[in-house]
Amino acid sequence: MNISSGRHTVIAFIILIVSIIYLLRIFYLQVIDDSYKLSANNNVLRYVTEYPARGLIYDRHGSLLVYNEPVYDLMITPKQVVPFDTASFCRIIGISEESFIEKFKKAKAYSPVKSSLFEKQLSIETYATLQEKLYQYPGFYVQTRTLRKYPEPIAAHLFGYIGEVDTSITNKDYYYKEGDYIGKSGIELSYEKELRGRRGLRVVMVDVFNREKGSFKNGAYDTIAIAGQNLTLSLDARIQRLGEELLQGKVGSIVAIEPSTGEILAMVSSPSYDPNLLVGRARSKNYATLLKDPYKPLFNRALMAMYPPGSTFKLVMSLVGQQEGVLTPEVRYPCHGGYPPGGGKPKCHSHASGMDLRGAIATSCNSYFSYVFKTVIDNKNYKTIYQSFDRWRTSIANFGIGIKLDADLPHILRGSVPTIPYYDKVFGKQAWKSSTIISLGIGQGELGITPLQNANIIAGIANQGYYMPPHIVKKVGANNAKLPAKLKQKHFMGVAQHYYPAVIDGMQEVMEHGTGASVKIKDITMCGKTGTAQNPHGKDHSMFVAFAPRQNPQIAIAVSVENAGFGATYAAPIASLLIEKYLTDTILRPELFTRIAQSSILPKIEAPKNLSQPDSIKGKPSQTTR
Repeated sequence: MNISSGRHTVIAFIILIVSIIYLLRIFYLQVIDDSYKLSANNNVLRYVTEYPARGLIYDRHGSLLVYNEPVYDLMITPKQVVPFDTASFCRIIGISEESFIEKFKKAKAYSPVKSSLFEKQLSIETYATLQEKLYQYPGFYVQTRTLRKYPEPIAAHLFGYIGEVDTSITNKDYYYKEGDYIGKSGIELSYEKELRGRRGLRVVMVDVFNREKGSFKNGAYDTIAIAGQNLTLSLDARIQRLGEELLQGKVGSIVAIEPSTGEILAMVSSPSYDPNLLVGRARSKNYATLLKDPYKPLFNRALMAMYPPGSTFKLVMSLVGQQEGVLTPEVRYPCHGGYPPGGGKPKCHSHASGMDLRGAIATSCNSYFSYVFKTVIDNKNYKTIYQSFDRWRTSIANFGIGIKLDADLPHILRGSVPTIPYYDKVFGKQAWKSSTIISLGIGQGELGITPLQNANIIAGIANQGYYMPPHIVKKVGANNAKLPAKLKQKHFMGVAQHYYPAVIDGMQEVMEHGTGASVKIKDITMCGKTGTAQNPHGKDHSMFVAFAPRQNPQIAIAVSVENAGFGATYAAPIASLLIEKYLTDTILRPELFTRIAQSSILPKIEAPKNLSQPDSIKGKPSQTTR
């Protein structure tokens, strides 16, 4: 009896221990370890990212320039995938079976139970076909997102493009995750935070056939996607379109600014491309093709090309000379073929000798402005040439030359201004003087200036003493959010206002009787300056700057056409037509438009042929990226 009782006790104890173990195991599985719960949830719940619509972009008159078009990303949860007919599946979405295997391995390596991108940007046609048969492919589902669309193939460099984030971005900014898109250049980059909006999340229940059966707990855990803010640009699409037409078959750029506000009215870089080329599944292929294009259509010359300013720089020297007290409008300097008189360097074209300041601007006298530069550098108010040269550099920096402008666009170059250490290295310490570097006085030598800087200078002259930071965005969002304070701050150019009228008189004389007279506009008082920038690699560059009308200026413009010769040949007519269109909303000289638009000054080089649709590149070849 005692033995039997002992056995019962042992058995009861064993049962108790086993029961406790089971209870502990059940407690662990149900309360502590959530892997089974997660696995179950992953089988019945789907976490769908709701991508917000990116903000729309309009021009200053309300014309829609950039909108969104729906596309569909194919997502995968590897653990839910069961064997199926991969050949049929691959035919539907347009990939090879080898690609399928590679993508599946990548998704599984990322996470067997988490969703990830399998194939991006399916077209609406592919999506429609796939949706009918999606129940046959457990583990796959479609997620909607949007891509950019451009109703007109203009302003590609200005808009920029968007692309997938990489690890350098996801590691730095936790908002982004794999598969997200971000602005890579242009407005899309500089206004990324305003345009992108905020992601949402939708939790849905699915059945064994991978079909949605409704929201989980009536959407209690859902978050709403918030669309990005719309942008209204200062861009005038009419002027932008016309500028791109006029630069077809040429290498160059156009920048037009409203002087009183600094708002950019047009920014053209040629050759260009259709911005729709860098959208969708063909983006990578097209980008690679454009990148290899010898005409460099991806290069934004308006912001990143540097040219010697040429004779347009004489306007700056006119103002600096007056401010330094070494020049008055009545001062006359001789010119008999160059500086010094008698055919020296720089040489000068034939014109009357002994001009005053207004006449020197009108005739673009190289000799005159060489003398002006000499008097600035040899100014007796400074003890050494180093002091006077430093003062000259500071003076031209006040015009926005050699500094980074406070603009709202990315990738803006500073331009190039030589330094004392540079000249000491080239010529020897204290072994150079004003005559050694005299070419700076006429905008040659080591000076480099971007088209945006050139237009900004003319806007400052139109304002008679200050410029507003050039910017492209006019309004942000429906509530017209304020632009950064730095874009509304006046930048004074360090020259007293009473020194400007004589210079502006000379600019008006350029258009009335000087080098720009052939393109003056009827009933509009236009002030301009032609320039010919020397180019050691080929034919000189055609340059022109102007503003109009003289009273209450509404537009300031800078045009650069590479390898086009004199400023009056191409740059001046282009600027004149754009000003005419902006101020009158018409072209009163159609024959001039036709001549410029239909002329091509580029060597014939075979353009790339393997671009996916759309397959046209506007602007045609580019020869240089100077």
